Amino acid sequence: MEVKFMFCDRLRATRISKGLTLQKTADALDIPLRTYQNYEAGVREPHFDLLITIADYFDVPTDFLLGRDNFLNSLGVSVDVSLECPPRRPKPQKNH
Repeated sequence: MEVKFMFCDRLRATRISKGLTLQKTADALDIPLRTYQNYEAGVREPHFDLLITIADYFDVPTDFLLGRDNFLNSLGVSVDVSLECPPRRPKPQKNH
């Protein structure tokens, strides 16, 4: 799986596993809701400093968000986040 899509899927799964809403997460990170939504949708990626802030907020390693499981396992690090989450809602189709 491409790192970009692994990141957005793990970001979403982590937020959901922590029981947080999109809005609460965006507010805590002090970014606009739409910006955070774009991170979860894979439209945009955060800068390094914000990636670290996101990982700190969720209390997970940045390597987890980036899908570096083999590296984490080699260090004996495990992350208690369920990667199971509800499917994304399909975008409404426009009727022409």
